Amino acid sequence: MPVGLDNLRRYAAGRSLFAPTTLRRALHKMGFVQADPIRAPARAQDLILRHRVKNYRNGDLDRSYAKLGVEEDFFINYGFVTREVQALMHPRLDFRKWFRASSATRKKRAVLLLEFVRERGVVHPREVDEHFAHGSVENYWGGSSNATTHLLDDMHYQGLLRVVRREAGIRLYAAHQHDPSVIDSVLIDKAVRNARIDALVDVVVNIYAPIPARSLVSTIGRLRLAVPQWRREVAKALARAKQRLAHEHVDGVEWYWPAGENPKRDDVQDTVRLLAPFDPVVWDRKRFELLWEWSYRFEAYTPPAKRVRGYYALPLLWRDRVIGWGNLSVVNGELKAELGFVESKAARDPVFKQELEAELERVRKFLSLGT
Repeated sequence: MPVGLDNLRRYAAGRSLFAPTTLRRALHKMGFVQADPIRAPARAQDLILRHRVKNYRNGDLDRSYAKLGVEEDFFINYGFVTREVQALMHPRLDFRKWFRASSATRKKRAVLLLEFVRERGVVHPREVDEHFAHGSVENYWGGSSNATTHLLDDMHYQGLLRVVRREAGIRLYAAHQHDPSVIDSVLIDKAVRNARIDALVDVVVNIYAPIPARSLVSTIGRLRLAVPQWRREVAKALARAKQRLAHEHVDGVEWYWPAGENPKRDDVQDTVRLLAPFDPVVWDRKRFELLWEWSYRFEAYTPPAKRVRGYYALPLLWRDRVIGWGNLSVVNGELKAELGFVESKAARDPVFKQELEAELERVRKFLSLGT
């Protein structure tokens, strides 16, 4: 029998929502977890991990960050990558070329800042600003940002700095050391570059499979942000991926997934899950509409009068169907849930009601409410 849309729905949810494990194992199984600073009722990275980590509590990633073998970095979005994945992306530029391309003032500031960080070991942006007092620059959103913070961000992206930990949400930096021999081999050896890019493509597919053809193109295209030094080679990596990935035509759409995996899943759990807007199950809005036949949008930055589902609506997964959404908040220490449905029949199922309450209780424990 050919693969059908029902198979793909079960496969999409089942392979991503694997059996809960330790935090370290979950992170290394995924390779990348997207981050977002909005807390409604918690940040995206914590909402994503709570489904995949046994007894996960809000903020566990921050508390254990230094010993998990992960780094804050930019992949196809900003988030947390394993050090193995990060090593595939860096160095993003030949540092010597980056310094040569900078203005004399910027180059001098970067060199002095790097020396300062190496001398101190770990630095807070406030400490850097107090030492250099570079003033402010206009940021990407039209407001004003501290120039040293802007430079720290840029040097972090280039791979000159790494995030050691956070204090009250603020990133603390240290120098990021690279092996010069590795830098030179990546710059010179085309086979090494191709192997790295292909490995990064496999990370993307592992997180977001099954992927419809249009989404495969756009998602792999976002690797230009992860490896800007190889942006012209990403299209060739996409072509190679189409050759080696398993794929099948389903309802007029070509779908791709890792070779050797079987998407014909029949296992469906009687489980309700409130998913983060950036959870791998629902992150790709094109795939979402193909699998669940309705439109979901992230509306936190939409004017209130134009919102349809809510400020931070969490897609509501019941068995293998996303049947609605929920907006969660904590008021006077109690969890409040406002739900909406696109499949009202499912919402009347007594088993669903029981499992919904079980999911809300899991959220309460995750948020440490009533403890």
